[in-house]
Amino acid sequence: MDTQRQPLTLTPTSSCACGEHDGEGFPELDVRLIPHAIRHATIFGALDSLAVGAGLVIVASHNPLPLLAQVQQRYREGAFEASYLTEGPEEWKVQFRREA
Repeated sequence: MDTQRQPLTLTPTSSCACGEHDGEGFPELDVRLIPHAIRHATIFGALDSLAVGAGLVIVASHNPLPLLAQVQQRYREGAFEASYLTEGPEEWKVQFRREA
């Protein structure tokens, strides 16, 4: 049995090869389903992955003011445009669009 390991060769691609595609508009991330301990880290990971012009809609059970403040602190000015699509009282939707 040959136990030598061959190096893994990775070929960069511009998109995922899973065959799935997002529908019209920006994808929604329902953060109500994400455990609180990792919620903001998950959102930042999603925002970090966006290309210029791409966006994401965050769905929350409350006004995400703390998250918006953290986005302003974490990213340079003008990196994202954020706008409310729905403002409570049971559901809040905020659209983020990467500008730079």
